[in-house]
Order: sequence, then structure tokens, then C-alpha cells
Amino acid sequence: MRYENPLYMAEDAGSADLISGGRLQLGISRGSPEQVIDGWRYFGFQPADGEDEAQMARRHTEVLLELLKGEGFAEPNPRPMFPNPPGKLRLEPHSPGLRDRIWWGAGSRATAEWTAQQGMNLMSSTLLTEDTGVPFHQLQAEQIQRYRDAWIEAGHDREPRVSVSRSIFPLVSDEDRAYFGLETRSRDQVGNLEGGRARFGKSYAGEPDALIEQLREDEAIAAADTLLLTVPNQLGVDYNAHVIESVLTHVAPALGWR
Repeated sequence: MRYENPLYMAEDAGSADLISGGRLQLGISRGSPEQVIDGWRYFGFQPADGEDEAQMARRHTEVLLELLKGEGFAEPNPRPMFPNPPGKLRLEPHSPGLRDRIWWGAGSRATAEWTAQQGMNLMSSTLLTEDTGVPFHQLQAEQIQRYRDAWIEAGHDREPRVSVSRSIFPLVSDEDRAYFGLETRSRDQVGNLEGGRARFGKSYAGEPDALIEQLREDEAIAAADTLLLTVPNQLGVDYNAHVIESVLTHVAPALGWR
């Protein structure tokens, strides 16, 4: 959202949602670490005085969310080229219900609370830009709980949704073992990202029975509504279909996932 004009985005999102029959689930975020220095500058954006680029992204998002409500805000021309409806004009096209299907990718506990205050669904991946010394899945579970608590405090009138991402590789063939056999030793990693401590969650790889036991202990998966599987797209469509099918066949039933 550092790079987005929120009015253009609202137009594009409204169009996509109407074309898809109201099925759009739109995930947005501040964005990953920069490939270039201050890349948003080249798109014509500049943080306001006392504001950094992350705050600018959240400001853009707040404008987008307000526009998606579909309320009039613009004064109509008294001599328009085409007739206007009465009152102030809203951005078009407007798609009812899209405002409730916006997801924010939060990288910390504080931004998860902000996400709840804004009435967005929560996406949390395998990276948190903070570290308290506990395993990743426990820190992420705390993030989710803080989000749910902030949602209740904000008084929203719908149930929120939470997703977490995981890399999960059941080893059911020699090809699986060749690609991901070493990932059975995967552990959380802690490092520095953009000048601060960050914790990266481990990948899950192993024989199905072992995977089931490991995943059963993942507190964040248990707390989430939706699990997103991250797949190695460089290995091609057929192999990724195999990975997903392996999870659905050998792992999901034992954990009650549907």
C-alpha cells in the first residue's frame, strides 16, 4: 500500500469483485522490504511530515476502506455532462460487501491490533518482525489473540477471519524426499530485518504420521480460521498439485481440517 493510490485501487477492486460475482478476497499490506531505496517515491508518493512509509501505507489503507463503504463524499458538478443521482457522489463501481473481504498482512502484534480496529480480516505469514524468545507458532498465536481481543473492543458487528501460512511437505515419494528431505530438520530462525529482530517460522516436512503430530502442536494453526499452503512454484504445476493433494489426503483428515 506504500505504492497504491487508494482511489484507483478502490475502482479496480470494485470492478474485480463485480466481475467475479462477489468472490474477491483482497489481501493487502504495507509490503515487503524494499528492492530499491524509497521505491514509493517513483510512484509519486511521499510520507507526510512526521510519518514513515509504513504509516503512509496504513493511511492509504484507511482511505481505501472508507471508499469501499460506498458512501457519497464528492460534490457533484452543478452542470454535469451526464445526470447525477441526488446528493454527494461515491466512487464507482461500488461492490456491496467487499469492505468485509479485505485482509491485512500483519507482521507484528501491534499491527494486528490496528488491523482489528480497522475492521479487516487478518493474514499472518511465516514471518513476524519481532521476537520475544518463544517459538514462532506461540508468538503468532499471541498475535491472533491480541487481534481478536482488539476486534471485540472495537465493537464490530461481524465475525472476523484469520489466516496463517505454512510450508507443509508430506514425504510420500522418492521425489519428495529428494526435494525436501533436509527440511525435516527445519527450525525457527531469528535474524535482523530492516534494523530490527525478526522471527521466521520453520517449514514442516516429514512422513505423514510425524507431520500430523508436529502440526497438532502448532498453536497458531489451531487459533486460525484458514490455513494457506505456500508451495514452491518454481517446481511447476504438476508437482505443486501433488504436494497439495498429499496434504489433503495424508494429513488434513487426521487433524480435522476441511
